Order: sequence, then structure tokens, then C-alpha cells
Amino acid sequence: MTALPLAVRATRQDTATPAPATRPADAHQVLERCRALVRPALSEAVGRLHPWVGEMAAYSFGWCEVGGAPAVASGGKGVRQALAVLGAEAAGAPGRSGVAAAVAVELVHTFSLLHDDIMDGDADRRRRPTVWKAYGTGPAVLAGDALFALAVETLAAQPGGAGAVRTLSGALGDLVRGQADDLLFAERPWTGPLRVRPDEYRTMAEHKTGALLGCAAALGAVLGGAAPETVTALDRAGRHLGIAFQIVDDVLGIWGDPRVTGKPVHGDLRERKKTFPVLVALGSPSGGRLAALLESGEEPDAAAALIEDAGGRSAALAEARRHIAAVETALAGVPLAARAAGELRSLLDFLVRRDV
Repeated sequence: MTALPLAVRATRQDTATPAPATRPADAHQVLERCRALVRPALSEAVGRLHPWVGEMAAYSFGWCEVGGAPAVASGGKGVRQALAVLGAEAAGAPGRSGVAAAVAVELVHTFSLLHDDIMDGDADRRRRPTVWKAYGTGPAVLAGDALFALAVETLAAQPGGAGAVRTLSGALGDLVRGQADDLLFAERPWTGPLRVRPDEYRTMAEHKTGALLGCAAALGAVLGGAAPETVTALDRAGRHLGIAFQIVDDVLGIWGDPRVTGKPVHGDLRERKKTFPVLVALGSPSGGRLAALLESGEEPDAAAALIEDAGGRSAALAEARRHIAAVETALAGVPLAARAAGELRSLLDFLVRRDV
């Protein structure tokens, strides 16, 4: 990933320009292969749940509608399960060695989404009602708790499961810290000594987004028998990836083409989110004026232009570049199986290319 992904390289005029299809097609093939490998084990695990809770879990994965009728809804790309499979393969083990890790991280990721949707008040996910809107808040909390317990059970049953559970619990602790910081950021002022600083945001993004990405690859490597330094390197790569992923998402949340992102233009500004470009711009001489615009919720075009003029966009792109480079450094520092390493790089590139 020596070249910067499209979404990070784009200028204001060309954010939505399509990239060559080769890399994304490769990544889609990797995701499809890993989903096919993991799906039977994931289905079997969900089938062990209480039937009602299992239905909510299946709904969250896009497998069924409310009431249990089969669905054709998208259940997500399966990025974390792919990272787990590739983590095992990168360690020289067969992909099936990472399946239990893939199941566990997919369960945990879905558990976190169920609870996040409640905390954020989000009514829709993947173009249909979220679980709490479809089934109720209490049932959605229960389903999330069940998925978390099932993830721990899945890992604990594996040879060497105690170490895998410790790895997962560490990532979960970071995820909770990141979520807590994200919620608290919304209550802090735009300016002044209590304002959110870019370095605080960076730490939040590593915890909330990067911890589980790193854990996925690391867990696959653990179950694949990798050396400790390989496990550590994959975890570090995933954490840097999470920061880059989040910051690219922030850039597209302000300047992205709705036809590409699926979100309204300037959506993050209308929601008054404290994203990385905004935080950088708030620390500039234009910070007071920008804070007033953001507080009013009006003139998002003017706010976007002010953020760019204050250096918020360029600083965000530079920050994403630094973390993309850190991903490469982490992967290059340990011996990895060549094919798996190539597929892993293709997948990592895909995650920060937000044009597909």
C-alpha cells in the first residue's frame, strides 16, 4: 500500500472518481471466500441460542426478516471474519484454523452494533430497521448480550482457548473505552480548554474501530499457531488500519459523493459530529467562527469550506497516510505466508478505499 488509496488521494473535485477495478475485485473475492468458509460455523453457533434470541441474531446478520422468514438483505461484508481467516493463513496455517476466531469476532462486532444503535438512537442499518426498532430495546440488549456470551464460549472451546479469550477481552476493554469516549465527546464544548483534541480523537478511533480489527487478525494468527511477534504485528496493523479507516470515513462524511457513500452530502456537519477534520479546524484561528456555524447547524457548505481553508481536510488526509504507512511497516516486520499477505494487503487497501 505504498500508493495512497483513492479516497485519501482525492481532491475536492475528484472524491467520487472511480478507481481501477482490479484491487476491489480481488478484495471482494477474498471476502466472498472467507464468508463461505465461516458461514456454516457461524450459523451453527447462532443455532445454539434460544430460538427468539437466535431469530434476532439472524435478523441482524441479514439472514431473516422479523418473524423468521428468509431474507435477501445484506448482512455486511464480513471484514472481521476475513481478517481472522487471513491471520491464520498468514501464519502458515489453513484458513479453517481461523474459523472459530472469525465466528467470535463476527459475534462481538454484531453485539457492539446492536448496542451502538440503541445508544446512538439509529433507526436504520443496511436499509432496514435496526434490531431495537424491529424487536424493542430490551430484546435487542438481550440479543447483544447473548452474542457476546456466545463469542466467549466459541473461543473457550478451542485448543489454547484461554489465550484467545484473553486477547478478545483486551480488545473488548478497548472497544468499551472508545465507545465511552465517543459518547462523552458529544457533550464537550467546541472551543476552549475542554474541547476535544485531535490526539484524543485518534486514541478513541484506535479503541472503538481499530481494536476489533486488530483482534480479528491476531486471533486468527493465535489459533493458527503463529509466533507471538506475528500476533502482535497483526494486531498493531489492524489498530492503525482502524484509525485510517475512521479518518477516511470522516473525510467522506463531509466531502464524499452521496452516490458513492450512500450518505447525504455534509451529513456529518448537519449532525454536528466532532470528526478529525473538524477538530483540527477548530484549533485554527477560524475555530470560533466554525464553532458558531456548527452550533447553529446551518450553512453546512460554508462550514465545509471553512474547515478546508483552515487545513482540516489536508491534516486528516496526512494523518490517514501516516497510519496506512504504519500498517505496511507492521506487516513488513514479520514473516508472513506470501499469498495470505497479498490478500491481506488487498483487503486492507479495500477498507480505506471508500469508493466501492
